Amino acid sequence: MVELKDDERLDYLLAEDLRIIQSPSVFAFSLDAVLLSKFAYLPIQKGNIIDLCTGNGIIPLLLSTRTKGKITGVEIQKRLYDMATRSVAYNRLDGQIDIIHGDLKEMPKQLGHSKYDIVTCNPPYFVTPKEGKKNENEHFAIARHEILCTLEDVIRVSSQLLRQGGKFAMVHRPGRFLEIIELMKKYRLEPKRVQFVHPNKEKEANTLLIEGIKDGQPDLKILKPLFVYNKHSEYTDEIKEILYGEK
Repeated sequence: MVELKDDERLDYLLAEDLRIIQSPSVFAFSLDAVLLSKFAYLPIQKGNIIDLCTGNGIIPLLLSTRTKGKITGVEIQKRLYDMATRSVAYNRLDGQIDIIHGDLKEMPKQLGHSKYDIVTCNPPYFVTPKEGKKNENEHFAIARHEILCTLEDVIRVSSQLLRQGGKFAMVHRPGRFLEIIELMKKYRLEPKRVQFVHPNKEKEANTLLIEGIKDGQPDLKILKPLFVYNKHSEYTDEIKEILYGEK
């Protein structure tokens, strides 16, 4: 059994035999998180993995189906940290997943430099708007806007946490692609793979997935684009396979 609070619900994790605590007024995972969990390279048998801006723990839970490595999630919002912790316990993954309540900017000092093989992150996408224009819901505002951490914070900390040769994977918005590349190079994360995600074949990309290697050699690969919906406004076969494990 699991204790649910306020308007929380216990949802199935699509193709995976897992459940996750969600709340429409606090946090519910999006397709972006699922795409990142499938895009990220993972060691199968062992390794140290850390997910920054972990929210309700969606990415650590999904990563646990692909690796036996140790996974740490970091979340600054106490309510989301609590949801993630209870979801991990409900799925009996306490031995593999550890959720930390804290500021990602403090993690290199708290956890140590060059300790991780993989860093993943689904960070806030938008710069902090002028006063009065950000989302009125505090939980949503922090998750979507760079209020408590910036894009540079995320990339700098990821580099500090990664060992040499370790991999960084992030989902973000194409509008900040050049900024992302510049910051990754600044902090020794050489971009290696990029994939653009489009709502359908007629629309421009609205999401990007990117991977870099700490102190890697320049060799950027642009993967084929991923389309979410077909002409009938249904999920494409590629998205169905990602979400449900079948076409």
